[in-house]
Amino acid sequence: MKSEAFRKFQATITGGAIIIGLAQVVSRILGLLRERILASTFGAGETLDIYYAAFKIPDFVFNIIVLGALSSAFIPVFIEYWNKDKEQKNVNYESYRIANSLLNIITLILLVAGAFVFLFTDQLVTLIAYGFDAEKRKTTAELVRVMYISVLFFGASNIVSGVLHSFRRFVAYSLAPIMYNLGIIFGIYVFVPKYGIMGLAYGVILGAFLHLVIQLPSVYRSGYKYSLAMSLSLPGVRKIGGLMLPRAFGLGVTQLNQAVTTTIASTLVVGSVAVFNLANNLQYFPISVFGVSLALSAFPVFSQAFIENDTSKFVLHFSQTFRRILFIVIPISIVILLLRAQIVRLVLGSGNFDWEDTILTAQTLGFFSISLFAQSLIPMLARSFYAFQNTKTPVIISVISMVINIVGSILLVQPMGVLGLALAFSIASFVNMILLLTALRTRLGDLDDQRIINSTLKIILLSLLMGLTIQALKYVIGPWVDMQTFFGVLIQTAGSTLGGGLVYVLLAVKLNFDEVDIIKKFLQKAKNQFTNLRK
Repeated sequence: MKSEAFRKFQATITGGAIIIGLAQVVSRILGLLRERILASTFGAGETLDIYYAAFKIPDFVFNIIVLGALSSAFIPVFIEYWNKDKEQKNVNYESYRIANSLLNIITLILLVAGAFVFLFTDQLVTLIAYGFDAEKRKTTAELVRVMYISVLFFGASNIVSGVLHSFRRFVAYSLAPIMYNLGIIFGIYVFVPKYGIMGLAYGVILGAFLHLVIQLPSVYRSGYKYSLAMSLSLPGVRKIGGLMLPRAFGLGVTQLNQAVTTTIASTLVVGSVAVFNLANNLQYFPISVFGVSLALSAFPVFSQAFIENDTSKFVLHFSQTFRRILFIVIPISIVILLLRAQIVRLVLGSGNFDWEDTILTAQTLGFFSISLFAQSLIPMLARSFYAFQNTKTPVIISVISMVINIVGSILLVQPMGVLGLALAFSIASFVNMILLLTALRTRLGDLDDQRIINSTLKIILLSLLMGLTIQALKYVIGPWVDMQTFFGVLIQTAGSTLGGGLVYVLLAVKLNFDEVDIIKKFLQKAKNQFTNLRK
């Protein structure tokens, strides 16, 4: 009975968002712990420059071949065929044949791509890390060849994730990134002392393997069974192929964008690649916990609304999700902007990560934070188009954003160094978000615009008041604690954040924010569903 209640719980947007959100919190905390261990062990220097640069080539292949299929094409098409299977009482489950064919095709493509990467690693590393000297490029190439093995595990794991996501079985799906981070952390502590920097690559492979294994029992219980089917003639497979090609191109553009950023950073002072990635990983915490988790939870509902041709249902859930993201992320961006140095010191400031590294990373984080709300909305906006099985529009917009980011990076890096890369990234994110929203508005008409605009203006006002409170408390608490210690910084940061957050919440309740009602209903639904789980 409890298992049935839990199944119903995770099948709702509320339940799905809670499960994904909690798992994202745990995963991102582990991710921050991973970054802290890396920073304290190696500092923002040559080793982490090599490590982060080596990631770019396997990531490039994975994003183009695997993520393009999963994020934009597989889930909507799988849901469509699964619904047909149920309606027609099809015992052969064409939806599963599609999943198996796609899994086997992707694995074959990854093996072919892997052979190419192994043969031309040195040339690829020269492109991605142009500013590295010969010895650093050689070490980077060695890491790339080993890290690429993880892509094979991720290929299978992400198709399995797509099946679980479609069935709204979010527990194992949400545990996967936690296991990935644990694998890397294990690698730092166990493999690095024995194998040096190569131990980092072994940790990545272990994490990817665990990412797959943790999901297998759940997908097996869902009824899915693996087979060696590899049929390109299935209409569903061809449909996924047609939908994923534009998305794959768009992700290729994104990866090219990141590659150019890494190339530019490699020409700057030693540690610039590490600083950019460390700051980026810090700012991605709220994006993944709130923006991505809410987008992932809403995606199947958006897809179902498209299948049912129910625009009003889509607009209702779109507006609620949009406003919920802004209500949470805008004040968080203010907190990060005002307390960026404290956050970097608390998360990364130990061991070989010195004060100079802290200041540069904090300044970079500040430039990232100004576009935090835009970055948090982009996953949901993009998935709105994917739900309509339109992958071309986000691709076109991503190309425009890439051009803006690259041009901005080239123009800003000379006077600003690595800070210019973060500022260019933020400007491009603003443009990406605005163009996606405009294109969606053009397609569907009114997206509950007036309510979204009114909510946004009120959220900005209250966030500014919250910011003034945080700034005041920061200077009040500072003299009373030892700011040279971890606990002193923690007390100042926690006290300022709690005080500012309390002002924000109380004013939001007092002014009867729609978003407070949304969150109250969200929490009430969660409470009711948790109560049902205990029965």
